[in-house]
This record gives sequence, C-alpha cells and structure tokens, in this order.
Amino acid sequence: MHASYQHNATYPHRRRLAVAIAVASFLGPCVALADTTLRVLRVEISDVEKEYYSEIAAEYEAQNPDVNIELEYISNEAYKTRLPTLLQSDQRPDIFYSWGGEGLRDKVEAGFVRDITEEMQAGWQDLYPESAVSAFTLDGKVYGAPLYATVVGFWTNTALTEQAGVDVDAIETWEDLEEAVVALREQGITPAVVGGKDGWPMHFYWGYLATRLAGGDGIEAAKTGADGGFAGEPFVRAGELLQAFVDLEPFQSGFMSTTYERASAMFGDGEAAFHLMGDWDYLPSKERSMSGEGVPDENLEFLPFPSVEGAPGNDHSFGGMNGYAVTQGAPDEAVDFLRFLLNEENQREAASRGIFVPVAHGSEEELATPYARKVAEILRESTFHQVFLDQALGTSVGATVNDISGDLAQGVITPEEAAERVDEAWQFR
Repeated sequence: MHASYQHNATYPHRRRLAVAIAVASFLGPCVALADTTLRVLRVEISDVEKEYYSEIAAEYEAQNPDVNIELEYISNEAYKTRLPTLLQSDQRPDIFYSWGGEGLRDKVEAGFVRDITEEMQAGWQDLYPESAVSAFTLDGKVYGAPLYATVVGFWTNTALTEQAGVDVDAIETWEDLEEAVVALREQGITPAVVGGKDGWPMHFYWGYLATRLAGGDGIEAAKTGADGGFAGEPFVRAGELLQAFVDLEPFQSGFMSTTYERASAMFGDGEAAFHLMGDWDYLPSKERSMSGEGVPDENLEFLPFPSVEGAPGNDHSFGGMNGYAVTQGAPDEAVDFLRFLLNEENQREAASRGIFVPVAHGSEEELATPYARKVAEILRESTFHQVFLDQALGTSVGATVNDISGDLAQGVITPEEAAERVDEAWQFR
C-alpha cells in the first residue's frame, strides 16, 4: 500500500470523530478544560503512524472530555538512554513504549511499572495470543500490554538484485546470501546498508545468527550457564559467520559511522540491494528517501533471514514483541486509555493502513501490503519468536551485545572474545 493511500484511509467512526473535533473547536471557550492529562511516550515513528495515534487520542478525548492525551516521541537511541532518567523524574510519562523481557524487568524491579494483572484478566488479555502477553509477564504478573510483533528480515531492492543476476527467491541459506553479496559486488552494486553507528542494527546480524545456531532453548540455557553460557560454541560461531560475511565487503563505505536513519534513507534511495531491518521500516524508509517515495513497491521484497545448515533455530524468528506499560502512580485513566488504544478496532485500523502487524486476534485479516502479510506468514510458521537480544537480556547486557557486534564487524575482537564479553556481562548484570 502506498503512503498516499494510507494517509487517506478512513473508517466511518474516524469521519464522525472529525465532525466532533470541528464542533469542539467551534465551541472554543465553552468547552471545559481537561482535568487529567496523560503523557504517552513512544519511540519516534513515521508520520503516518503519528497521524493514526493522534486520531485515536482525539477520539478518546471526545469520549472522555475530562482527559487530555499528550503524545511524545523520542528517537530510538535517545529513547533507550533517556527513559530511565525520565521515569525517575517529575516528568515521567504515564504510559511508555516497551519491548518487554529483561529490559522491562529492570524497570519493574526499580518500582517504575504498574501491575495491570487484574485489569488484563478481566477479559482484556483474551484479545491477544498467549505468547504476546507472556512477553510482558514477569513472575506471574502482567506489567504491560502487547501492541505488535516485529520481525527482522532483509528488505530487498529487486531491481538491483536482478541487475546482478541474483534470484532472491533462491536465497534460503547463509551461503546463498554470501553468493548474492559477491555477485552484487562484481556488478559494482553495494550489497547492503547498515547503520553501524547505532549498534543495534549490527546486532541484528549477530543476534539472528546466534538465534539460528543456539535456538530459543539454547539462549534460555545460556542464561543458566549451561554449555559454557553465552561463551559457548553457538555464540562463538555466530561471531565467526559475521566476520566471514564482513570479509566479503557487503556494506557501504563508512558503515560504522552511519546511523540507522541514514541507512534507512540510503536504502530508500536505491543505494544498496539489501537492508537487514525490522518490518517497521517500510514507511520510514520511503519517507526518509530524497523522493519521499522510496523503493517502488514493485521492486520491493521482504526476505526471511537465511537458515544455517544443521542449526536448531532455523524455524525460529527474531524481532520484537512491542507494547506499552503504565507507570507506577499513574491515574486509572492511563490504564483505561491503554486498553482503548490497543482494542481490536484500533489494531485492525493499523493493519489496514499498513502501519504494523498487530497481534490482536483477527487483525491480520486487514493487512493490506504483501510485506505485512509476509511478516504474518513468518510469525505463523515460526515455532519460537526470540526477542531482540539487546532487549531480551536487559539494558546492560544489551549494550554489550550491541558493542561486540560492531567490534566484530570491524575485526577489533575475536569471536571468542566477543562471546566471553557477553557472558561476563550476563553474569555481572
């Protein structure tokens, strides 16, 4: 679905909402000021998604005139560092975006997150798959609600791969990907872009390879120290494969000084054939491109991450289980708005606009783009969904995972040293 269509996509209740907002604006001073202001904090997103959130907030305010919703956005890297500080300040949000896992546990144990188990068990959690709710469940208590699952894969410009004689449908194994990189280089085409400066995009390579080689069970076992923990063979092997891949010169010049946003724009401008990134990058890549249109849909595909021969995690997916948490001490209206934000109707609307792939039961029926349907297919066929390792292992360990991924790509540490650093960070977290 093209962005121009998504901006115009409306449902009848959205049109009724526009009328209500116009009436409220006409009344002006006659409308009472809101008694409660809710601050909602989220990672920076596309303009289309911001419009979607603004409509939902306005609709809720129309139904609840004593509540005002303030939507705030912070860029990805800044969000991770600023959120802990904001949660300790008098500027704390009432609702904040979260990836779940150990990163959420850190905030729960610090007393920043409200327990919403009772509200979720009153029929709310029935809207979502058990796996989605479990990502926000710690020690039997629910501390957040799921919004969508994300999958990491290779966004592919087929005009460039065809120019190099690469059949993208034949890329199934890691060796197939390496052969494609060589073929693209021989034609003078940059095989892939990566935002190495930000750390986490490069971690997608090491993290997905580790997921393939260890599998979800192996990653859980590594947490207990079994089989060498994170210094064990699968994690060393992930570093070896990443370094051998980098030896093929797959990335753009200066990749370690490139941000995620810049890499996203470069792919949108047709400067590389591949971009290993989450499914969310469909609209942002287009918006960040010079033309504002990005890679034409007819030249765009989303490829699953390749398999690794004999690896136990070949049928596992890697990405996020994203959602929201309510801050400890936030008013009850925050829980009420969160439930409204994530209800079935709003999730179906997000699916129909191609904004993301929601987890609410039945919302996948509204998915309009082939890329979103591909993501839904990957999730459906996956026997385990591994959350990003820089999130699943907690803030401090996650920072180490991101650092070693960049260090491996630059060849400044060995795969053994990288794995040992992750294991040490886990032990002393």
